[in-house]
Amino acid sequence: QVQLVESGGGLVQAGGSLRLSCAASGRTYITYVMGWFRQAPGKEREFVAAISRSGGVTVYAESVKGRFAISRDNAKNTVDLQMNTLKPEDTAVYYCAAKTGQFIPVRSTEVYDYWGQGTQVTVSS
Repeated sequence: QVQLVESGGGLVQAGGSLRLSCAASGRTYITYVMGWFRQAPGKEREFVAAISRSGGVTVYAESVKGRFAISRDNAKNTVDLQMNTLKPEDTAVYYCAAKTGQFIPVRSTEVYDYWGQGTQVTVSS
């Protein structure tokens, strides 16, 4: 029982940066594996990044590796996604998600238990 709310989306030009944040409430006295996914119009939801409960391990989609960085602050119950060198193909609704199980696997939507409502990221060319 956790509620997730994303924020920080918006419109940015190609090459620019945005920082998304996901705030958790509810059963936040325990930690979760956290992930970021995105869904572009007409496409399936795809994995972006994930972070372990301690924050010590991160996993990235190949398409964002080196450009995006996931981080968490368990004291504040937040997970961030720093997005740099944005490209038009990064345009999507970005969702944060939480899973209660073991860390790996993290790339499938099916392994996550809770989802936020999403925040729109639009990258113009």
